[in-house]
Amino acid sequence: MLHSRRSLLLAGGVAGAGLLVGASPAPAADPAPVTPGAALARLLAGNQRFLTGHARHPHQTLADLHELAAGQHPFAITVGCADSRVSPEVLFDQGLGDIFDNRVAGNIVDDLLLGSTEFAVEEFGTPLIVVLGHERCGAINATIDAIETGATAPGHIGTIVDALRPVVEPILDHPGDVVDNAVRANVRAQVSALLRRSEPIAAHVRAGTLRVVGARYDLDTGAVTLV
Repeated sequence: MLHSRRSLLLAGGVAGAGLLVGASPAPAADPAPVTPGAALARLLAGNQRFLTGHARHPHQTLADLHELAAGQHPFAITVGCADSRVSPEVLFDQGLGDIFDNRVAGNIVDDLLLGSTEFAVEEFGTPLIVVLGHERCGAINATIDAIETGATAPGHIGTIVDALRPVVEPILDHPGDVVDNAVRANVRAQVSALLRRSEPIAAHVRAGTLRVVGARYDLDTGAVTLV
């Protein structure tokens, strides 16, 4: 009886394995978006999954790593802050090879960052650039403090403050939260800088193959909203 029961269990296991082998394969991953609108929709949908606790963590396996070793085709470029809480792949629920990620404190478009962004646009044909600021940005806070107190930021932090000062200073007397006003103003200023300072980026925008948008990330909720 024991032998028969064991045989039955083994047979059931084999049958189960047969069902797995014969089952339909998992659906293939959605192809990368090729238009600006589709790319933005992909990012915003990923953010909704992240903030509601339904993240899929796509393209993060060893198989993905090996496939991408030969080349990359990111569908979005981010110009974001270096803040450790604002990782685009996490908050947009994306993975390896999806986002060409440029990050510096204050999400400032300097010459180096501009060159990096242009490279991605020209090399990969990426259809979307997102300038991503965030709530309670430390670089914005440091700039406001320097303006209001007249103090000098230590070391090379002063370079960041000097870059942000022309953006932040004009809005200090505006109604509302001064830091958040400055965060939003800086996002808009950096979007403008990308379009104004880069002929390759501007040309792709005019052709309709590229869009540049600004966004703000909420540290408290996880939500990304367009600015």
